[in-house]
Amino acid sequence: MGTRPRWSSSMTVESPDPRIESISAVTLTTQSMAKSVEFYRSLGFELASGGPQAEFTTFRVGDQYLNIIATPKEPSWWGRVIFWVVDVDGMYRRALDAGWSPEASPRDADWGERYFHLSDPDGHELSFARRLAE
Repeated sequence: MGTRPRWSSSMTVESPDPRIESISAVTLTTQSMAKSVEFYRSLGFELASGGPQAEFTTFRVGDQYLNIIATPKEPSWWGRVIFWVVDVDGMYRRALDAGWSPEASPRDADWGERYFHLSDPDGHELSFARRLAE
């Protein structure tokens, strides 16, 4: 058996390394799996499982995953997913070439990233970004 975490007097868990390493996956809902699969594949996302007719589809994003699950309900705005890319301007051109309409051209932010936003067919806001050179 593993060692159980100890509780401190402030009721927080103490552990040797409490950092969260990464996000394993993000799951978004869709009313049209076919449109979602077309959208993400057109941007270069690698299909790992599922597809246009599936109820659940997974794309590889580096060592992580983007999951899409079919649902009859219309999603409401919930936030955004930020994908780090090698070339923000190249991804922007790819989105335009695929016929998508990003919110605005790529720009440099005060917080040190170059980015642009694009909504998927279900209204999920995606940000494609890269840290600016220091």
